[in-house]
Amino acid sequence: MLDIKRIRENAAAVKARLGLRGPAATAAADELLAADARWRTAIQSYEALQAEKNRISREIGAKKKAGESAADLMARSVQLSSELDATKGDADARELAVRDLALRTPNLPHESVPPGASADDNPEVGRWGQAPAFTSPPRDHVALGTALGILDFDAAAKVSGSGFVVYRGAGARLERALINFLLDLHTREHGYTEISPPFIILRDAMVGTGQLPKFEEDMYRVPDEGGDLFLAPTAEVPVTNLHREEILKEADLPKRYAAYTPCFRREAGSYGKDTRGMIRMHQFDKVELVKIVHPDHSYDELESLRRNAETVLERLDLHYRTVLLCAGDMGFGAAKCYDIEVWAPGQNRFLEVSSCSNFEDFQARRMNLRFKGTDGKNRFCHTLNGSGTALARLVVALLETGQQPDGSVRLPQVLGPYLQGELVIRN
Repeated sequence: MLDIKRIRENAAAVKARLGLRGPAATAAADELLAADARWRTAIQSYEALQAEKNRISREIGAKKKAGESAADLMARSVQLSSELDATKGDADARELAVRDLALRTPNLPHESVPPGASADDNPEVGRWGQAPAFTSPPRDHVALGTALGILDFDAAAKVSGSGFVVYRGAGARLERALINFLLDLHTREHGYTEISPPFIILRDAMVGTGQLPKFEEDMYRVPDEGGDLFLAPTAEVPVTNLHREEILKEADLPKRYAAYTPCFRREAGSYGKDTRGMIRMHQFDKVELVKIVHPDHSYDELESLRRNAETVLERLDLHYRTVLLCAGDMGFGAAKCYDIEVWAPGQNRFLEVSSCSNFEDFQARRMNLRFKGTDGKNRFCHTLNGSGTALARLVVALLETGQQPDGSVRLPQVLGPYLQGELVIRN
């Protein structure tokens, strides 16, 4: 959530920056400013009525003390009480409208974010490795996994519908091995503290990290007597919210967390996209990296977060590239974001397996997450997160990259300790 005072006092500059995201973002700022003006007008009306009531109360007291009649003033005081109640109700409603619009207004792109309207405008900022060569057209993960008996889409559809997969045998072991490999890498080498969070989350927590209210149609909601609950769309939500409504000590920053969760997304706005196989799933596993940091260091932390995620693909010997998202392609809450895309030979394209984002204080304001500085003042933290990485597409890349002429799949050496040395999947 943006600072409404900043928008109010720097409207032209804020709207110009938001405009890089597209006309809808500029319109959101205009709507927010208009609602804020209406709220401030209502507050001024309330304060004027309150001042009049206070003045009349003093005059009533003076007349009574002088033995004079104050009937007319007392009648006006009663009328003012009724007007104050109505005006206060109007002001409160307008304040709620301002907050709702503020929660739906995207973050400001950082000054280093390039302009652009879509993924076609994202500059490539890094590339590692070489795409593997094959003597015949490579098969995709659906054909490979089905032939090897490790991916079962039909069974998943029978149980849950489309957009799911059942891992069998060596496939299930591979999934488990990857989770353990990722957690070990990030906790033992990259300095993250492992977290095992709940997978069901309160509405307030979803609002805190920006999934709600804007993206509610993409979430799996679980009605509950105590209020709505949601299945975790990513570990970012429960982990970042661990410190919601807290004031941390500056000396305790940065906080770096790594967490595995399954992720649940309806993808309501993505019907018809990547429907074959495991490219776009309603449920997939992911190891998420979350940072809560001092504002002065958040962009250095973003670069190290990016390198942590890239290291995963290098250890797995997978060809990848890193792109810097342009303003028009960047997520709702991010101030700056890198996408890391792994090469999938069977798709003949790069697939995003990690987005590494700096939200600056956008999430912290929504969560009221602050730290006390050495000057004694409370400031909002900066939050960051990145996939370290998502497993479904990682499995896609591993199967399609490691396919052999005899139909088997050879896995990277780094997974040996997690697979008891069994690095070839055969039927």
